[in-house]
Parts: sequence; structure tokens; C-alpha cells
Amino acid sequence: MTAPIMDVNRCPWCGSDPLYVEYHDKEWGLPVYDDRQLFEMLVLEGAQAGLSWLTVLRKRENYRCAFAAYTDEDCRRLLADPGIIRNRLKIESARKNARAALLIQKEFGSFASFLWQHAGQIPLHNNWQTLAEVPARTEQSDTLSRALKKRGFNFIGSTICYAFMQSVGMVNDHLVSCYRHAEISSIAARR
Repeated sequence: MTAPIMDVNRCPWCGSDPLYVEYHDKEWGLPVYDDRQLFEMLVLEGAQAGLSWLTVLRKRENYRCAFAAYTDEDCRRLLADPGIIRNRLKIESARKNARAALLIQKEFGSFASFLWQHAGQIPLHNNWQTLAEVPARTEQSDTLSRALKKRGFNFIGSTICYAFMQSVGMVNDHLVSCYRHAEISSIAARR
């Protein structure tokens, strides 16, 4: 973990926890086109349902290890693993969603192509002044949620989809007062 940039304006949701600040500064809102990374974020967003994102971030590396070679027999092992969220439905959802993602890859050439079509293939840029303005879901996240559910995904409601879209840069929801808003807008414009 690298030291966070000090003395800059950030989105207030990241607080002062170094892991959260680093996630905000280096990852959140940056456009992602890698299938593996996109799927990982979708699994983590589903695991987060009902919990804080910081809880999930702290368990992220454990998720990578736990699901690296997941088989049917691993469900019991994972339910006993304190390094991840021990919820049977969320664990089984990750496997079910992986199978559905592989079918999407086969049909669309990549998971990214399928997902990004719900943002018009380019990041959407908002200009929120306050956290109160940022929606929990949008028409695009509703559409993405329905499309994923139709293809067999679960733990994938519109609110989870919108959080996912924010995290992987399909939408830039950094507040305009945050130093990352302009950076993300600039990066996305060059794509």
C-alpha cells in the first residue's frame, strides 16, 4: 500500500482509513476493461450487500485466494473462512455468476463488452456537488441489473449494479470538489 496523497480534497465517503483512501485515490472510478477485474468487482459488490465497503476491502485479498480454484466441495471450507464474508448465498452466488460471466464472454467476446454497452461504451460523467445528490441507482443500473439477472446472475440488484458502475469507472461520481473528478474525466476522455 502506498501512502495516500495528503492535503487534497477527496470525496468525503472515504474518510481517513488508509486502505479506503488508497482505494479512492488509485482505483475507484477509474475505467476498467479487464474481464477478470470487472468480475472481481462484481463479486465484491455482491458480497458487500448489507455491509460496509471498507469491510469488503479488508477481505479482498482473502477473496482472491479463496476463489482462485473454487469447486463444489469448497463451499463448506469457505463458510468457515473468516477472511471472507461467510454467507452461503453470497458464496454460491459467486460461483453461479462466474458461470454466467463465462457464457457472456463466449457470446460477446468479452465480459467487458457486455457490461460497457450499458454505459454507451464510454464513462458517464456526473457533476455532483454533494453526496446527497449521488443516486443509489439509475436507469442504466436498472437496465444492467435486469440484463445480468436475465443471464442467470444473482445478488445483482440495481443498487449493487450502480455501486459496481461507480467502482469500475462506468460512471464518474467523484464530487466535483474532489481532485479525482477532473483526473478521471481526463483519463476517460483519452480512451
